[in-house]
Amino acid sequence: MSLQTVSLASLQQQIDAVSRPGQPVRLLAVSKLQPAAAIAALAAQGQRAFGENYVQEAATKIQELAALALEWHLIGHLQSNKAEVAARSFHWVQTVDRPKLVEALARHRPPALPPLNVLIQVNIDDEDSKHGCQPAQVPALAEAIAAHARLRLRGLMAIPAPFPEQDRRQAAFTRMRGLFDALAARHAHVDTLSMGMSSDFAEAIAAGSTMVRVGTALFGQRPTP
Repeated sequence: MSLQTVSLASLQQQIDAVSRPGQPVRLLAVSKLQPAAAIAALAAQGQRAFGENYVQEAATKIQELAALALEWHLIGHLQSNKAEVAARSFHWVQTVDRPKLVEALARHRPPALPPLNVLIQVNIDDEDSKHGCQPAQVPALAEAIAAHARLRLRGLMAIPAPFPEQDRRQAAFTRMRGLFDALAARHAHVDTLSMGMSSDFAEAIAAGSTMVRVGTALFGQRPTP
């Protein structure tokens, strides 16, 4: 589906229009494959939080744009051998889905930095092509994260399957909200449910998303790698 590029202000207005009163929804600008200049331009308009998929690409841009004091989220699959760079570079890692990764991030998070904000990625539609833990694995993984002082469990993240049927998409968002509510009841710092992208953020917000990840609608089509 072709998506029209909109301004940051227009997108924020769209998000605010479908958000519930008293429940603000954060916008994460997905800057994967975008040059540092494009990120800086959006930051100049007021956007502070940016999401990156690739650790090495992001680390270069994070260093180049350090003076802007932006907030950086890793939203792509994280290999264990990249955990050290991720733990040192990002403020948030949204794609934690296995105990080995928890241990690696906690071990490498520098004591001089605040605890690393962590989201558990859930493969809510059980897709072979997607990463993420199974819903039943969330409680144990959450306990593992909460046991580390250098990590802070903040919630859940998902990329539901892009079903053409609206009711099937909505069902996945609703299941995620149920998992999130159960997690928040057990862990004090849980406040973030990251789901919804350029094409479906309104549906995700209606189901209870507190953070939407939008790239194409802000930056246009990604450059070819």
